Amino acid sequence: MTQTLKTTRRATRRAITLALLSAAAAALAPATALAQSDAKPIRFVLPNATGSGVDAITRAAQPALAKALGRPVVVDNQPGAGGIVGLQAIARSAPDGSTLGVVSNNVVIFPSVLKSMPFDIPGDFTPIAVVGSTPVVLVVNAKVPAANAKEFVALLLQRKGDLTYGSGGNGTILHLAGQQFLEESHTTARHIPYKGVGPMVTDLIGGQIDFAVVALPSVQQHLASGALKAIGMGTAQRVAAAPNIPTMTEQGLPGYVVEAWFAVIGPKGLPAAEVQRAHAAVVAAFNDPATKEAMAKQGNVINVGAPDKAMPFFRAELARYAQLVKKAGVEAQ
Repeated sequence: MTQTLKTTRRATRRAITLALLSAAAAALAPATALAQSDAKPIRFVLPNATGSGVDAITRAAQPALAKALGRPVVVDNQPGAGGIVGLQAIARSAPDGSTLGVVSNNVVIFPSVLKSMPFDIPGDFTPIAVVGSTPVVLVVNAKVPAANAKEFVALLLQRKGDLTYGSGGNGTILHLAGQQFLEESHTTARHIPYKGVGPMVTDLIGGQIDFAVVALPSVQQHLASGALKAIGMGTAQRVAAAPNIPTMTEQGLPGYVVEAWFAVIGPKGLPAAEVQRAHAAVVAAFNDPATKEAMAKQGNVINVGAPDKAMPFFRAELARYAQLVKKAGVEAQ
């Protein structure tokens, strides 16, 4: 009788212990699932090919972004249709903060140069922060017989439209920058659009096209190696990253100044908490010493704007570029 009672008590204690462990495991399950969810990488979609200015900027900031967000950061290049493919991927993503994007002026130019798009700009996106600007430079193939703006303009006039210039796609900021140069210099050339800046630069080096206006970070190594030659900067003043390259303004083209900005965006409906979280990470990442050093070497000017200023900026730029496109005579396609 006594032995039976002892056995029953031991069984009861084991049952209670197992029940408590089971309850604890159940209580911890949501927290564990949440921790696993928090460890999910954050994808930064770039509607640009590798080798573009936006690509160079994002990859330089990638380690600091991951540190600031506390999660791995994956850079996902999705070029195509001048950037429409990547933008569509951002627009279709879940508004949970796991997919963001880094974009250039192109996003506010597209509505003026494309007859139809699969999304609304900026309505189908959540602008988070205008991060800064990157300098652009007009470069030529190493075999082009010109070393400065005066010589290059003379060559364009002599060749009467035979020279070709490339861009990352019809209606992109680099296309407009090339067109603006031709108008400012009263010259002509044939535009060759590519699916991304990387392939375009490859052809420029190979001599398939003659010149292009590109973001400085995307061609710095090629200028250093002599594979490309710089004709002039499209900035208002010389940049510290390339002090030996004169501006077009210095070389007799005072109206040629191109501003190429970049910004972080998310899909439409991104909660305010996620916007603030992403914005704080961007501020921290671009203030990181290693990132700041990389930005300085690339010649980028960093000035992260507030979240509530981003959408008004996008809408103002949308209207400004509509006027510039009309003035440039670029027809919608």
